[in-house]
Amino acid sequence: MYRNVRNKSTIPALFAQTVALNPDKPALIYEATGEVWSFRDLQQRCHAVAHWARDQGWTEGDVVALLLESHPVVVALWLGLAMVGVEAAFINHNLRQHSLSHCVSVSGARAMVFGTEMTEGNHVGLTVCLLLPDQQTLRNTHTHTQKYYRYSLCVSADRLFYIYTSGTTGMPKAAIVVHSRYFRIAAFGFHSFGLRPEDVIYTCLPLYHSAGTIMGVGQCLLFGVTVVIRRKFSASRFWDDCVKHSCTVIQYIGEICRYLLAQPVHPSEAHHKVRVAVGNGLRSSVWEEFVQRFRIQRVGEFYGATECNCSLINIDGKVGSCGFNSRILPSFYPIRLVRVQRDSNALLRDSQGLCIPCQPGEPGMLVGRINDVDPLRRFDGYADRDSTSQKIAHNVFRMGDSAYVSGDVLVMDECGYMYFRDRSGDTFRWRGENVSTTEVEGVLSGLLGHTDVAVYGVPVPGVEGKAGMAAIAHAGGQIDLDAFLSTVQKALPSYARPVFLRLMPSVDTTGTFKIQKTRLQNEGFKPQDTSDKIYFLNSGAGGYEAVTDELFRAIVEGEVSL
Repeated sequence: MYRNVRNKSTIPALFAQTVALNPDKPALIYEATGEVWSFRDLQQRCHAVAHWARDQGWTEGDVVALLLESHPVVVALWLGLAMVGVEAAFINHNLRQHSLSHCVSVSGARAMVFGTEMTEGNHVGLTVCLLLPDQQTLRNTHTHTQKYYRYSLCVSADRLFYIYTSGTTGMPKAAIVVHSRYFRIAAFGFHSFGLRPEDVIYTCLPLYHSAGTIMGVGQCLLFGVTVVIRRKFSASRFWDDCVKHSCTVIQYIGEICRYLLAQPVHPSEAHHKVRVAVGNGLRSSVWEEFVQRFRIQRVGEFYGATECNCSLINIDGKVGSCGFNSRILPSFYPIRLVRVQRDSNALLRDSQGLCIPCQPGEPGMLVGRINDVDPLRRFDGYADRDSTSQKIAHNVFRMGDSAYVSGDVLVMDECGYMYFRDRSGDTFRWRGENVSTTEVEGVLSGLLGHTDVAVYGVPVPGVEGKAGMAAIAHAGGQIDLDAFLSTVQKALPSYARPVFLRLMPSVDTTGTFKIQKTRLQNEGFKPQDTSDKIYFLNSGAGGYEAVTDELFRAIVEGEVSL
Protein backbone atom coordinates (compact mmCIF):
# COMPACT_ATOMS: atom_id res chain seq x y z
CA MET A 1 0.00 0.00 0.00
CA TYR A 2 2.72 2.46 0.98
CA ARG A 3 4.60 1.67 -2.24
CA ASN A 4 1.62 2.75 -4.34
CA VAL A 5 1.18 5.91 -2.28
CA ARG A 6 4.90 6.70 -2.52
CA ASN A 7 4.96 6.07 -6.27
CA LYS A 8 1.89 8.30 -6.76
CA SER A 9 0.08 5.56 -8.66
CA THR A 10 -3.19 6.70 -10.20
CA ILE A 11 -6.43 4.78 -9.76
CA PRO A 12 -6.75 4.18 -13.55
CA ALA A 13 -3.22 2.74 -13.56
CA LEU A 14 -3.96 0.42 -10.65
CA PHE A 15 -7.23 -0.60 -12.27
CA ALA A 16 -5.33 -1.55 -15.44
CA GLN A 17 -3.24 -3.94 -13.34
CA THR A 18 -6.39 -5.48 -11.89
CA VAL A 19 -7.86 -5.97 -15.38
CA ALA A 20 -4.70 -7.72 -16.55
CA LEU A 21 -5.11 -10.25 -13.75
CA ASN A 22 -8.88 -10.76 -14.09
CA PRO A 23 -9.99 -9.82 -17.63
CA ASP A 24 -13.00 -12.14 -17.83
CA LYS A 25 -14.04 -12.15 -14.18
CA PRO A 26 -17.31 -10.34 -13.32
CA ALA A 27 -16.46 -6.87 -12.06
CA LEU A 28 -19.87 -5.20 -11.68
CA ILE A 29 -23.35 -6.69 -11.64
CA TYR A 30 -26.41 -4.47 -11.92
CA GLU A 31 -29.02 -6.15 -9.76
CA ALA A 32 -32.05 -4.57 -11.44
CA THR A 33 -31.38 -6.24 -14.79
CA GLY A 34 -28.81 -8.90 -13.99
CA GLU A 35 -26.39 -7.24 -16.43
CA VAL A 36 -22.81 -8.39 -15.83
CA TRP A 37 -19.71 -6.40 -16.77
CA SER A 38 -16.40 -8.23 -16.77
CA PHE A 39 -13.25 -6.32 -15.90
CA ARG A 40 -12.45 -6.14 -19.61
CA ASP A 41 -15.96 -4.81 -20.32
CA LEU A 42 -15.58 -2.13 -17.68
CA GLN A 43 -12.18 -1.11 -18.99
CA GLN A 44 -13.46 -0.83 -22.55
CA ARG A 45 -16.34 1.36 -21.42
CA CYS A 46 -13.90 3.54 -19.49
CA HIS A 47 -11.80 3.96 -22.64
CA ALA A 48 -14.92 4.90 -24.58
CA VAL A 49 -15.80 7.51 -21.96
CA ALA A 50 -12.27 8.91 -22.15
CA HIS A 51 -12.58 9.24 -25.93
CA TRP A 52 -16.08 10.73 -25.60
CA ALA A 53 -14.82 13.23 -23.00
CA ARG A 54 -12.10 14.41 -25.36
CA ASP A 55 -14.70 14.81 -28.11
CA GLN A 56 -16.56 17.20 -25.79
CA GLY A 57 -13.44 19.34 -25.53
CA TRP A 58 -12.75 18.53 -21.88
CA THR A 59 -9.14 18.51 -20.78
CA GLU A 60 -7.10 17.70 -17.69
CA GLY A 61 -8.28 19.70 -14.68
CA ASP A 62 -11.81 20.25 -15.97
CA VAL A 63 -14.70 19.25 -13.71
CA VAL A 64 -17.85 17.47 -14.90
CA ALA A 65 -20.82 16.97 -12.58
CA LEU A 66 -22.56 13.58 -12.51
CA LEU A 67 -26.25 13.49 -11.56
CA LEU A 68 -27.12 9.81 -11.80
CA GLU A 69 -28.73 7.02 -9.84
CA SER A 70 -26.54 4.07 -8.87
CA HIS A 71 -25.58 2.00 -11.92
CA PRO A 72 -22.35 0.48 -13.29
CA VAL A 73 -22.31 3.30 -15.85
CA VAL A 74 -21.49 5.71 -13.01
CA VAL A 75 -18.25 3.82 -12.42
CA ALA A 76 -17.37 3.83 -16.12
CA LEU A 77 -18.02 7.56 -16.28
CA TRP A 78 -15.89 8.78 -13.38
CA LEU A 79 -13.08 6.31 -14.05
CA GLY A 80 -13.08 7.04 -17.78
CA LEU A 81 -13.00 10.77 -17.06
CA ALA A 82 -10.10 10.20 -14.67
CA MET A 83 -8.15 8.51 -17.46
CA VAL A 84 -7.86 11.86 -19.20
CA GLY A 85 -7.53 13.91 -16.03
CA VAL A 86 -11.12 15.17 -15.93
CA GLU A 87 -12.51 15.32 -12.38
CA ALA A 88 -16.04 14.13 -11.66
CA ALA A 89 -18.25 15.86 -9.09
CA PHE A 90 -20.75 13.40 -7.61
CA ILE A 91 -24.08 15.16 -7.11
CA ASN A 92 -26.68 13.72 -4.75
CA HIS A 93 -29.55 12.92 -7.13
CA ASN A 94 -32.08 13.70 -4.39
CA LEU A 95 -31.18 17.39 -4.33
CA ARG A 96 -33.54 20.02 -5.69
CA GLN A 97 -33.51 23.65 -6.77
CA HIS A 98 -31.04 25.86 -4.88
CA SER A 99 -29.13 23.00 -3.25
CA LEU A 100 -28.60 21.37 -6.63
CA SER A 101 -27.43 24.61 -8.23
CA HIS A 102 -25.11 25.28 -5.32
CA CYS A 103 -23.42 21.88 -5.56
CA VAL A 104 -22.83 22.19 -9.29
CA SER A 105 -21.60 25.76 -8.95
CA VAL A 106 -19.17 25.21 -6.09
CA SER A 107 -17.39 22.45 -8.01
CA GLY A 108 -16.68 24.74 -10.96
CA ALA A 109 -18.12 22.13 -13.31
CA ARG A 110 -18.00 22.87 -17.03
CA ALA A 111 -20.83 20.47 -17.73
CA MET A 112 -23.17 18.00 -16.12
CA VAL A 113 -24.03 14.48 -17.24
CA PHE A 114 -27.41 13.18 -16.16
CA GLY A 115 -29.68 10.25 -16.88
CA THR A 116 -33.14 10.39 -18.36
CA GLU A 117 -34.59 9.90 -14.87
CA MET A 118 -33.07 13.26 -13.84
CA THR A 119 -35.30 15.52 -15.90
CA GLU A 120 -34.50 18.54 -13.76
CA GLY A 121 -30.80 18.20 -14.46
CA ASN A 122 -30.75 20.98 -17.06
CA HIS A 123 -32.05 23.68 -14.73
CA VAL A 124 -28.86 24.48 -12.87
CA GLY A 125 -27.43 27.34 -14.89
CA LEU A 126 -24.90 25.33 -16.88
CA THR A 127 -24.35 25.98 -20.55
CA VAL A 128 -23.58 22.31 -21.21
CA CYS A 129 -25.87 19.57 -19.88
CA LEU A 130 -25.52 16.18 -21.49
CA LEU A 131 -27.69 13.13 -21.28
CA LEU A 132 -25.89 9.98 -20.28
CA PRO A 133 -24.02 8.49 -23.27
CA ASP A 134 -25.96 5.61 -24.75
CA GLN A 135 -24.73 2.04 -24.45
CA GLN A 136 -23.51 2.00 -28.04
CA THR A 137 -21.26 4.97 -27.33
CA LEU A 138 -19.91 3.27 -24.21
CA ARG A 139 -19.11 0.13 -26.18
CA ASN A 140 -17.42 2.02 -29.00
CA THR A 141 -13.71 2.09 -28.19
CA HIS A 142 -12.67 3.04 -31.74
CA THR A 143 -8.97 3.03 -32.55
CA HIS A 144 -8.19 5.37 -29.68
CA THR A 145 -8.49 2.80 -26.91
CA GLN A 146 -4.79 2.10 -26.58
CA LYS A 147 -3.96 5.80 -26.68
CA TYR A 148 -6.20 6.61 -23.73
CA TYR A 149 -5.11 3.48 -21.90
CA ARG A 150 -1.51 4.68 -21.99
CA TYR A 151 -2.56 8.19 -21.03
CA SER A 152 -4.32 6.85 -17.95
CA LEU A 153 -0.97 5.79 -16.55
CA CYS A 154 0.55 9.27 -16.58
CA VAL A 155 -2.19 11.67 -15.52
CA SER A 156 -0.34 14.44 -13.71
CA ALA A 157 -3.21 15.99 -11.76
CA ASP A 158 -3.55 14.66 -8.22
CA ARG A 159 -7.28 15.25 -7.86
CA LEU A 160 -9.49 12.29 -8.71
CA PHE A 161 -13.02 13.57 -8.02
CA TYR A 162 -15.26 15.46 -5.58
CA ILE A 163 -17.75 13.98 -3.14
CA TYR A 164 -20.09 16.29 -1.28
CA THR A 165 -20.41 16.44 2.46
CA SER A 166 -22.78 18.52 4.54
CA GLY A 167 -19.97 19.55 6.86
CA THR A 168 -20.84 21.08 10.20
CA THR A 169 -22.36 24.29 8.88
CA GLY A 170 -23.98 25.69 5.77
CA MET A 171 -24.52 24.19 2.36
CA PRO A 172 -22.87 20.98 1.09
CA LYS A 173 -19.14 21.26 0.45
CA ALA A 174 -17.21 19.56 -2.35
CA ALA A 175 -14.60 17.41 -0.61
CA ILE A 176 -11.49 16.78 -2.68
CA VAL A 177 -10.59 13.11 -3.17
CA VAL A 178 -7.08 12.55 -4.51
CA HIS A 179 -5.79 9.28 -5.95
CA SER A 180 -3.83 8.36 -2.82
CA ARG A 181 -6.85 8.94 -0.56
CA TYR A 182 -9.04 6.69 -2.70
CA PHE A 183 -6.44 3.94 -2.54
CA ARG A 184 -5.90 4.36 1.19
CA ILE A 185 -9.60 4.11 2.10
CA ALA A 186 -10.22 1.08 -0.11
CA ALA A 187 -7.02 -0.68 0.97
CA PHE A 188 -7.61 -0.18 4.67
CA GLY A 189 -11.08 -1.67 4.27
CA PHE A 190 -9.81 -4.65 2.28
CA HIS A 191 -6.96 -5.57 4.62
CA SER A 192 -8.53 -4.60 7.95
CA PHE A 193 -11.75 -6.54 7.50
CA GLY A 194 -10.29 -9.68 5.95
CA LEU A 195 -11.79 -9.25 2.49
CA ARG A 196 -10.69 -11.56 -0.32
CA PRO A 197 -10.41 -11.22 -4.12
CA GLU A 198 -12.99 -13.99 -4.52
CA ASP A 199 -15.57 -12.10 -2.43
CA VAL A 200 -18.81 -10.73 -3.88
CA ILE A 201 -19.88 -7.43 -2.31
CA TYR A 202 -23.50 -6.33 -2.21
CA THR A 203 -23.94 -2.56 -2.07
CA CYS A 204 -27.22 -0.71 -2.02
CA LEU A 205 -25.56 2.50 -0.83
CA PRO A 206 -25.64 5.47 -3.21
CA LEU A 207 -22.61 5.86 -5.44
CA TYR A 208 -22.49 9.60 -4.78
CA HIS A 209 -21.23 8.69 -1.29
CA SER A 210 -17.68 7.60 -0.51
CA ALA A 211 -18.98 4.45 1.21
CA GLY A 212 -20.39 3.19 -2.08
CA THR A 213 -17.87 4.55 -4.56
CA ILE A 214 -14.67 4.10 -2.54
CA MET A 215 -15.18 1.52 0.21
CA GLY A 216 -17.44 -0.57 -2.04
CA VAL A 217 -16.47 -0.14 -5.69
CA GLY A 218 -12.84 0.43 -4.68
CA GLN A 219 -12.57 -3.25 -3.77
CA CYS A 220 -13.50 -4.07 -7.36
CA LEU A 221 -11.12 -1.65 -9.06
CA LEU A 222 -8.09 -2.31 -6.86
CA PHE A 223 -8.45 -5.88 -5.61
CA GLY A 224 -10.56 -7.68 -8.21
CA VAL A 225 -13.63 -8.17 -6.02
CA THR A 226 -17.01 -8.51 -7.75
CA VAL A 227 -19.52 -5.83 -6.69
CA VAL A 228 -23.29 -6.14 -7.03
CA ILE A 229 -24.89 -2.69 -7.37
CA ARG A 230 -28.50 -2.15 -6.37
CA ARG A 231 -30.11 1.12 -7.43
CA LYS A 232 -31.88 1.61 -4.12
CA PHE A 233 -32.06 -0.18 -0.79
CA SER A 234 -34.93 -2.61 -0.30
CA ALA A 235 -35.35 -4.29 3.08
CA SER A 236 -37.71 -6.92 1.68
CA ARG A 237 -35.39 -7.89 -1.18
CA PHE A 238 -32.03 -7.56 0.62
CA TRP A 239 -31.40 -11.19 1.53
CA ASP A 240 -33.01 -12.50 -1.65
CA ASP A 241 -30.45 -10.48 -3.61
CA CYS A 242 -27.59 -11.77 -1.46
CA VAL A 243 -28.66 -15.37 -2.04
CA LYS A 244 -29.24 -14.82 -5.76
CA HIS A 245 -25.73 -13.44 -6.34
CA SER A 246 -23.91 -15.53 -3.69
CA CYS A 247 -22.75 -12.38 -1.92
CA THR A 248 -20.18 -12.80 0.84
CA VAL A 249 -19.84 -9.17 1.95
CA ILE A 250 -22.52 -6.54 2.52
CA GLN A 251 -22.30 -2.81 3.08
CA TYR A 252 -24.50 -1.06 5.60
CA ILE A 253 -25.25 2.06 7.51
CA GLY A 254 -26.86 1.78 10.90
CA GLU A 255 -30.30 2.44 9.49
CA ILE A 256 -30.04 -0.50 7.09
CA CYS A 257 -29.37 -2.91 9.93
CA ARG A 258 -32.40 -1.65 11.83
CA TYR A 259 -34.63 -1.89 8.75
CA LEU A 260 -33.52 -5.48 8.17
CA LEU A 261 -34.22 -6.43 11.77
CA ALA A 262 -37.69 -4.90 11.47
CA GLN A 263 -38.55 -7.26 8.61
CA PRO A 264 -40.44 -10.51 9.27
CA VAL A 265 -38.25 -13.60 9.29
CA HIS A 266 -37.63 -14.61 5.68
CA PRO A 267 -36.30 -17.97 4.44
CA SER A 268 -33.51 -16.34 2.45
CA GLU A 269 -31.90 -14.85 5.55
CA ALA A 270 -30.97 -18.39 6.60
CA HIS A 271 -29.49 -19.37 3.23
CA HIS A 272 -27.13 -16.53 2.40
CA LYS A 273 -23.32 -16.78 2.29
CA VAL A 274 -22.57 -13.37 3.78
CA ARG A 275 -19.45 -13.50 5.94
CA VAL A 276 -18.62 -9.83 6.57
CA ALA A 277 -20.72 -6.70 7.05
CA VAL A 278 -18.82 -3.44 6.44
CA GLY A 279 -20.12 -0.01 7.32
CA ASN A 280 -20.70 2.57 10.02
CA GLY A 281 -23.35 3.63 12.47
CA LEU A 282 -24.21 0.21 13.89
CA ARG A 283 -25.35 0.97 17.41
CA SER A 284 -24.59 -1.37 20.29
CA SER A 285 -28.32 -1.88 20.94
CA VAL A 286 -28.73 -3.32 17.43
CA TRP A 287 -25.28 -4.83 16.89
CA GLU A 288 -25.61 -8.16 18.70
CA GLU A 289 -29.15 -8.86 17.52
CA PHE A 290 -28.09 -8.14 13.93
CA VAL A 291 -25.09 -10.46 14.13
CA GLN A 292 -27.02 -13.27 15.80
CA ARG A 293 -30.14 -13.21 13.67
CA PHE A 294 -28.35 -13.00 10.33
CA ARG A 295 -25.32 -15.12 11.31
CA ILE A 296 -22.73 -12.51 10.40
CA GLN A 297 -19.23 -13.75 11.22
CA ARG A 298 -17.55 -10.36 11.24
CA VAL A 299 -18.63 -6.73 11.50
CA GLY A 300 -16.27 -4.21 9.93
CA GLU A 301 -17.34 -1.00 11.64
CA PHE A 302 -15.40 2.17 10.85
CA TYR A 303 -15.54 5.92 11.33
CA GLY A 304 -14.54 8.53 8.80
CA ALA A 305 -15.66 11.34 6.59
CA THR A 306 -14.62 11.55 2.95
CA GLU A 307 -12.14 14.35 3.62
CA CYS A 308 -10.92 13.56 7.14
CA ASN A 309 -7.43 12.49 8.18
CA CYS A 310 -8.56 10.82 11.40
CA SER A 311 -10.44 7.73 10.26
CA LEU A 312 -10.94 4.88 12.71
CA ILE A 313 -11.40 1.15 12.19
CA ASN A 314 -12.79 -1.46 14.57
CA ILE A 315 -10.65 -4.43 13.60
CA ASP A 316 -11.69 -6.88 16.31
CA GLY A 317 -15.47 -6.50 16.43
CA LYS A 318 -15.74 -4.67 19.75
CA VAL A 319 -19.50 -4.17 20.09
CA GLY A 320 -20.54 -0.54 19.72
CA SER A 321 -17.06 0.78 18.94
CA CYS A 322 -16.28 2.67 15.75
CA GLY A 323 -12.54 2.22 16.08
CA PHE A 324 -9.42 2.06 18.21
CA ASN A 325 -6.35 4.17 18.92
CA SER A 326 -3.50 3.11 21.16
CA ARG A 327 -3.25 4.93 24.48
CA ILE A 328 0.29 3.57 24.89
CA LEU A 329 1.62 4.98 21.60
CA PRO A 330 -0.77 7.84 20.81
CA SER A 331 1.76 9.62 18.59
CA PHE A 332 1.86 6.65 16.20
CA TYR A 333 -1.54 7.74 14.91
CA PRO A 334 -1.79 11.43 15.84
CA ILE A 335 -5.47 11.86 16.53
CA ARG A 336 -7.04 13.06 19.75
CA LEU A 337 -10.27 13.84 21.53
CA VAL A 338 -10.19 17.38 22.91
CA ARG A 339 -12.53 19.27 25.19
CA VAL A 340 -15.11 21.61 23.72
CA GLN A 341 -17.59 24.19 24.96
CA ARG A 342 -20.81 22.31 25.55
CA ASP A 343 -23.20 24.65 23.72
CA SER A 344 -20.98 26.03 20.96
CA ASN A 345 -18.53 23.10 20.52
CA ALA A 346 -15.69 25.64 20.44
CA LEU A 347 -12.31 24.09 21.29
CA LEU A 348 -11.26 24.76 24.89
CA ARG A 349 -7.66 25.83 25.56
CA ASP A 350 -5.28 25.51 28.50
CA SER A 351 -3.13 28.30 29.94
CA GLN A 352 -0.57 27.79 27.15
CA GLY A 353 -3.18 28.09 24.41
CA LEU A 354 -3.20 24.41 23.47
CA CYS A 355 -6.24 22.17 23.21
CA ILE A 356 -7.06 20.09 26.28
CA PRO A 357 -7.02 16.29 25.81
CA CYS A 358 -10.02 14.38 27.11
CA GLN A 359 -9.75 11.69 29.74
CA PRO A 360 -11.22 8.21 29.16
CA GLY A 361 -15.00 8.39 29.37
CA GLU A 362 -15.04 12.12 28.66
CA PRO A 363 -16.76 13.21 25.41
CA GLY A 364 -14.62 15.31 23.11
CA MET A 365 -14.12 16.58 19.58
CA LEU A 366 -12.08 14.28 17.34
CA VAL A 367 -9.14 16.06 15.69
CA GLY A 368 -6.29 14.81 13.51
CA ARG A 369 -2.85 16.41 13.18
CA ILE A 370 -2.12 17.61 9.64
CA ASN A 371 1.15 16.70 7.94
CA ASP A 372 1.23 18.07 4.40
CA VAL A 373 4.21 15.93 3.33
CA ASP A 374 2.54 12.68 4.37
CA PRO A 375 -0.25 11.60 1.97
CA LEU A 376 -1.90 9.69 4.80
CA ARG A 377 -1.90 12.63 7.22
CA ARG A 378 -2.62 15.63 5.02
CA PHE A 379 -5.97 17.34 4.72
CA ASP A 380 -6.91 17.96 1.09
CA GLY A 381 -9.93 20.03 2.02
CA TYR A 382 -12.71 21.29 -0.22
CA ALA A 383 -13.10 22.95 -3.58
CA ASP A 384 -13.29 26.40 -1.97
CA ARG A 385 -10.60 27.69 0.37
CA ASP A 386 -12.96 29.28 2.89
CA SER A 387 -14.61 25.95 3.64
CA THR A 388 -11.19 24.33 3.98
CA SER A 389 -9.89 26.92 6.44
CA GLN A 390 -13.00 26.54 8.62
CA LYS A 391 -12.10 22.90 9.30
CA ILE A 392 -8.54 23.62 10.43
CA ALA A 393 -7.48 24.57 13.96
CA HIS A 394 -4.01 25.70 15.00
CA ASN A 395 -1.95 25.11 18.13
CA VAL A 396 -3.78 21.89 18.91
CA PHE A 397 -1.19 19.25 19.91
CA ARG A 398 1.68 21.73 20.18
CA MET A 399 2.39 25.33 19.31
CA GLY A 400 2.62 26.00 15.59
CA ASP A 401 0.85 22.86 14.41
CA SER A 402 -2.48 22.50 12.63
CA ALA A 403 -5.22 19.88 12.83
CA TYR A 404 -8.38 18.83 11.06
CA VAL A 405 -11.47 19.34 13.22
CA SER A 406 -13.99 16.59 12.52
CA GLY A 407 -17.04 18.25 14.04
CA ASP A 408 -17.92 14.93 15.70
CA VAL A 409 -17.98 14.18 19.40
CA LEU A 410 -16.66 10.76 20.45
CA VAL A 411 -15.76 9.02 23.71
CA MET A 412 -12.71 6.80 24.32
CA ASP A 413 -12.64 4.08 26.97
CA GLU A 414 -9.70 3.00 29.15
CA CYS A 415 -8.46 0.58 26.48
CA GLY A 416 -8.50 3.04 23.59
CA TYR A 417 -11.75 1.99 21.91
CA MET A 418 -13.68 4.91 20.45
CA TYR A 419 -17.46 5.33 20.52
CA PHE A 420 -19.41 7.81 18.44
CA ARG A 421 -21.43 10.17 20.63
CA ASP A 422 -22.90 12.93 18.48
CA ARG A 423 -22.53 15.03 15.37
CA SER A 424 -21.95 18.58 16.49
CA GLY A 425 -22.66 21.89 14.86
CA ASP A 426 -25.42 22.51 12.37
CA THR A 427 -25.63 18.96 11.08
CA PHE A 428 -27.42 15.83 12.16
CA ARG A 429 -27.68 12.40 10.60
CA TRP A 430 -30.97 10.88 9.45
CA ARG A 431 -31.59 7.86 7.23
CA GLY A 432 -27.89 7.56 6.50
CA GLU A 433 -27.58 11.16 5.26
CA ASN A 434 -26.05 14.23 6.84
CA VAL A 435 -28.68 16.94 7.09
CA SER A 436 -27.51 20.55 7.19
CA THR A 437 -29.88 22.50 9.42
CA THR A 438 -28.70 25.75 7.89
CA GLU A 439 -29.69 24.55 4.43
CA VAL A 440 -33.11 23.28 5.51
CA GLU A 441 -33.81 26.45 7.48
CA GLY A 442 -33.13 28.52 4.39
CA VAL A 443 -35.50 26.46 2.27
CA LEU A 444 -38.33 26.43 4.82
CA SER A 445 -37.99 30.11 5.59
CA GLY A 446 -38.23 30.90 1.90
CA LEU A 447 -41.35 28.79 1.53
CA LEU A 448 -42.97 30.52 4.53
CA GLY A 449 -42.34 34.10 3.54
CA HIS A 450 -38.93 34.34 5.24
CA THR A 451 -40.24 33.75 8.74
CA ASP A 452 -37.83 32.57 11.45
CA VAL A 453 -37.28 28.82 11.37
CA ALA A 454 -35.08 26.70 13.64
CA VAL A 455 -34.21 23.23 12.39
CA TYR A 456 -32.57 20.65 14.64
CA GLY A 457 -32.41 16.94 15.22
CA VAL A 458 -34.26 15.17 18.01
CA PRO A 459 -33.55 11.64 19.23
CA VAL A 460 -36.30 9.04 18.94
CA PRO A 461 -35.95 5.92 21.12
CA GLY A 462 -34.86 2.87 19.15
CA VAL A 463 -34.05 4.83 15.98
CA GLU A 464 -30.57 5.60 14.62
CA GLY A 465 -29.68 9.21 14.03
CA LYS A 466 -31.95 12.11 14.82
CA ALA A 467 -35.29 12.99 13.28
CA GLY A 468 -35.55 16.47 11.82
CA MET A 469 -37.71 18.96 13.69
CA ALA A 470 -38.57 22.48 12.56
CA ALA A 471 -39.70 25.17 14.98
CA ILE A 472 -41.57 27.80 12.97
CA ALA A 473 -42.43 31.30 14.11
CA HIS A 474 -46.18 31.41 13.51
CA ALA A 475 -48.15 34.32 14.93
CA GLY A 476 -51.47 32.52 14.74
CA GLY A 477 -54.25 31.62 12.37
CA GLN A 478 -54.43 28.57 10.18
CA ILE A 479 -51.53 27.03 8.31
CA ASP A 480 -52.23 24.72 5.40
CA LEU A 481 -50.03 21.78 6.33
CA ASP A 482 -50.96 19.81 3.21
CA ALA A 483 -49.85 22.66 0.95
CA PHE A 484 -46.74 23.14 3.07
CA LEU A 485 -45.81 19.47 2.75
CA SER A 486 -46.39 19.56 -0.99
CA THR A 487 -43.93 22.42 -1.45
CA VAL A 488 -41.42 20.86 0.93
CA GLN A 489 -41.48 17.61 -1.06
CA LYS A 490 -40.55 19.55 -4.18
CA ALA A 491 -37.77 21.52 -2.51
CA LEU A 492 -36.08 18.99 -0.23
CA PRO A 493 -34.96 15.36 -0.47
CA SER A 494 -36.94 12.96 1.70
CA TYR A 495 -34.31 12.65 4.43
CA ALA A 496 -34.17 16.45 4.91
CA ARG A 497 -37.92 16.99 5.30
CA PRO A 498 -38.93 17.73 8.90
CA VAL A 499 -40.44 14.75 10.67
CA PHE A 500 -41.79 17.05 13.39
CA LEU A 501 -43.09 20.62 13.25
CA ARG A 502 -43.46 23.00 16.17
CA LEU A 503 -45.53 26.15 15.67
CA MET A 504 -44.61 28.87 18.16
CA PRO A 505 -45.16 32.64 18.50
CA SER A 506 -41.46 33.38 17.97
CA VAL A 507 -38.15 31.56 17.76
CA ASP A 508 -35.48 32.36 20.34
CA THR A 509 -32.58 34.38 18.93
CA THR A 510 -29.39 35.90 20.30
CA GLY A 511 -28.54 39.58 20.26
CA THR A 512 -26.97 39.10 16.86
CA PHE A 513 -30.11 37.33 15.57
CA LYS A 514 -28.62 33.86 15.64
CA ILE A 515 -31.24 31.22 16.35
CA GLN A 516 -30.93 29.46 19.70
CA LYS A 517 -31.77 25.78 19.60
CA THR A 518 -30.61 24.31 22.90
CA ARG A 519 -33.95 24.70 24.69
CA LEU A 520 -35.87 23.44 21.67
CA GLN A 521 -33.66 20.37 21.38
CA ASN A 522 -34.04 19.59 25.08
CA GLU A 523 -37.84 19.82 24.88
CA GLY A 524 -38.02 17.59 21.82
CA PHE A 525 -41.47 16.65 20.54
CA LYS A 526 -43.21 15.85 23.83
CA PRO A 527 -46.54 17.73 23.85
CA GLN A 528 -46.67 17.93 27.67
CA ASP A 529 -43.54 20.09 27.74
CA THR A 530 -44.97 22.99 25.76
CA SER A 531 -48.17 24.79 24.91
CA ASP A 532 -47.01 25.06 21.29
CA LYS A 533 -48.64 22.90 18.64
CA ILE A 534 -46.49 19.97 17.54
CA TYR A 535 -47.10 17.92 14.40
CA PHE A 536 -45.74 14.59 13.17
CA LEU A 537 -45.21 13.62 9.54
CA ASN A 538 -47.13 10.37 9.26
CA SER A 539 -45.71 8.79 6.11
CA GLY A 540 -48.44 6.18 6.09
CA ALA A 541 -51.21 8.77 6.10
CA GLY A 542 -49.27 11.09 3.81
CA GLY A 543 -49.47 14.22 5.93
CA TYR A 544 -48.77 16.00 9.20
CA GLU A 545 -50.97 15.24 12.20
CA ALA A 546 -51.08 16.75 15.69
CA VAL A 547 -48.96 15.01 18.31
CA THR A 548 -51.25 13.95 21.14
CA ASP A 549 -50.19 12.19 24.31
CA GLU A 550 -51.27 8.89 22.77
CA LEU A 551 -49.39 9.49 19.51
CA PHE A 552 -46.29 10.54 21.46
CA ARG A 553 -46.41 7.28 23.41
CA ALA A 554 -46.83 5.27 20.19
CA ILE A 555 -43.84 6.97 18.57
CA VAL A 556 -41.61 6.51 21.61
CA GLU A 557 -42.57 2.84 21.95
CA GLY A 558 -41.94 2.15 18.27
CA GLU A 559 -45.54 1.47 17.32
CA VAL A 560 -45.48 4.13 14.60
CA SER A 561 -43.08 3.88 11.67
CA LEU A 562 -40.81 6.81 11.00
